[in-house]
Amino acid sequence: MTSITPFLWFDNNVPQAVAFYKSVFPNAKVENVNDFMATFELEGQRFNALNGGPKYKFNEAVSFFISVESQEQVDYFWNRLTADGGEEGKCGWLKDKFGLSWQVVPAALGRFLGDPDRNKANRVMQAMLKMRKIIIADLESAFVDGSSNK
Repeated sequence: MTSITPFLWFDNNVPQAVAFYKSVFPNAKVENVNDFMATFELEGQRFNALNGGPKYKFNEAVSFFISVESQEQVDYFWNRLTADGGEEGKCGWLKDKFGLSWQVVPAALGRFLGDPDRNKANRVMQAMLKMRKIIIADLESAFVDGSSNK
């Protein structure tokens, strides 16, 4: 069977990275981890990781998209992934403390942006462009009446 699995190059901190991701994602499974490499699963997505050293760094050209339903879930993943040296980005993007890029995106954003009323969808887009962490209530306000708390 053919499969595609992300293969991540870390700077000699694979065991720490796997422990961190296991602490963030409640359903994480670790198949193996050692000082050289690891195989693990986050929310059903398998990953391989290598202690490759400092030659290559992660950048925003590749990110992992976390689709969530509630503001509580947005807040949870946002806060956990930016903890201990992570960085907030714009429009729901962030980098964790290992430099890996993530997007924490509520399903509501896709529903609002896909609405056939392009004025509503455009208001939501403009509201989202002003955000770092996505705030569902502000998206809803922009969608319904054009107001936003941000």
